Amino acid sequence: MFRQRSLGWVAAACAVALTVLLLPTGASAQKIIGVVQGHLHLENPVWAEAKDPKAKGYSFREMVPTIPAKFRKLYPHLPKEVCVAALAETPQKPDAMATLIRVGGGRTTPVTIVVVPGTKLVFQNTDPFTHRLYGVGLPAFGPNDTGRGGTREWTVPGPGKFEIRDELAPSLRMWVVGEPNAAAITYPTMKGEFFLNVAAAGNYTVQAYFAGEKAGTAAQAKVEAAEVKVAPLVIGTPQKKAGDD
Repeated sequence: MFRQRSLGWVAAACAVALTVLLLPTGASAQKIIGVVQGHLHLENPVWAEAKDPKAKGYSFREMVPTIPAKFRKLYPHLPKEVCVAALAETPQKPDAMATLIRVGGGRTTPVTIVVVPGTKLVFQNTDPFTHRLYGVGLPAFGPNDTGRGGTREWTVPGPGKFEIRDELAPSLRMWVVGEPNAAAITYPTMKGEFFLNVAAAGNYTVQAYFAGEKAGTAAQAKVEAAEVKVAPLVIGTPQKKAGDD
């Protein structure tokens, strides 16, 4: 048996945003509310590598000059690429049930996830063709075929960052962060808004993660009431260009 994190679909401008929430099992959960800012300045490493002409990954068509520059830039899809975690002051126990990772459409859902070491992940192939996932530098998670509708399991071995790739789809990459103090995780809406349900009162560090790394600075949350708001998480800032002071 495995648990699929609570999934909420949000319609906006004829699009659907997927929000994935990790909810603790405690009956009297408290809520941490916040917002992430600056995600437009983040760049997925896959895109950065593909833009290198030597990679021969793809080429851009000539841009229409009347299209504003801000609409030409790629930026992360918040509901699956930016993971926000509430980190407790003490280590947490891994979830008794496995966590579902969907593999389809050339990507995984989610792309980055933060879990307690010892958590079991179940990768489910939702594509009509085979995937051959493997963990970079992980002999225990070597390349293996997973056919249509099939699943594959892997348990996070310890703390740190782990990268998952696909031999048959080189652009498919995801990151798993083993964090012993991860008490809850969530994914922001397209507007950047998020909430975390924690099972107990206490002091928490709220940290965003992107491409397996901490993104921006963390916020502190002292949870005493049913809801507590934290300062905005600035997860990305403009990159300086050559010649800038």
